[in-house]
Amino acid sequence: MGKLKIAVVTINQPSLTAACNLMPHLHDYDVDVFGKKDLEHNLDHLNLYGKIDEIMQPAWEGYDAIICILAMGAVVRKIAPFLKDKATDPAVIVINLALDKIVPLLSGHLGGANELSDTIASRIDGCVNFVSTATDQTKTLAFEMFAKKNDLEIHNLKELALISNSLLNKKEVEVLTYESIFETIPNKKNLTRVDKQSSELCVNITPFDSPLLTFKPKVFLGMGCNRDTSFEDIEKAFLSFLESNKLIIEQIENIASFEAKADEKGLLEFATKYNFDIKFYNESEINNLEGKFSPSASTKFFGLKGVAEPSSVLISKYKELIINKEVYDKKITIAAAV
Repeated sequence: MGKLKIAVVTINQPSLTAACNLMPHLHDYDVDVFGKKDLEHNLDHLNLYGKIDEIMQPAWEGYDAIICILAMGAVVRKIAPFLKDKATDPAVIVINLALDKIVPLLSGHLGGANELSDTIASRIDGCVNFVSTATDQTKTLAFEMFAKKNDLEIHNLKELALISNSLLNKKEVEVLTYESIFETIPNKKNLTRVDKQSSELCVNITPFDSPLLTFKPKVFLGMGCNRDTSFEDIEKAFLSFLESNKLIIEQIENIASFEAKADEKGLLEFATKYNFDIKFYNESEINNLEGKFSPSASTKFFGLKGVAEPSSVLISKYKELIINKEVYDKKITIAAAV
């Protein structure tokens, strides 16, 4: 990911002067300052505008965050026409002329306004970050922040308010997920892991579709094949595996196999076509892996616990097998892990 792209919006000489004072604290970001002509500044470049309405839409569409050094009421009125949803709106921050009070106004979590405000406040002596989001103030788990930090794809975001408010009200919330993922949740207060939903207050953290608030982790595949299996047969098996398990190609992060398959032309061609950085694991790595796996012909031929299942676990993020191996045409095996 590249540098955060920030627009700093000023309205007059005092706010432009404040922007000049702010710039050293934003040295590791990609920052453009917007201001009016005929004002004094020490910037290498100032983006000029006539009326503030001219720049708000380009700033909204072209930047990750907008820092406004002007009245909060004016900011609210100017951004109102562009508001869409918390998943796509940029971070909007308001900071005062003295640079000692900062407010993450919009997109505090997914847009990163709270985090950016925290960073700025930590860099300016005496600067206070006024965070209004209840989960931050009460140190309650914010599922969307957990998802953002762990690269989980978010679905049914409209259900987030119910879940967040329930946690704030100290109600029990179910989490439909795997033990390995559940253990990574930093604050499990009022959370219960389940294998099957029994309450409307439930969050789904699996790669599979659900009407619930859903956070999808990436999926990693382990693949095995007979010698000289063609690319066409491997691709057909792969697409069948996705279809039968209701997954899509974009969910697959990478694939893996046993090192004896490192010269399989069909497998390498398949990895190249789908832009997978295929990993190959040796006998020791596979056999030292804890856990039980499905019976495999590789035990007879290579002395291995398996190929598809252990390879998928080894390459995965959470080391959790979620789909046991499936066999295609008696020569291709595929398993999935998260």
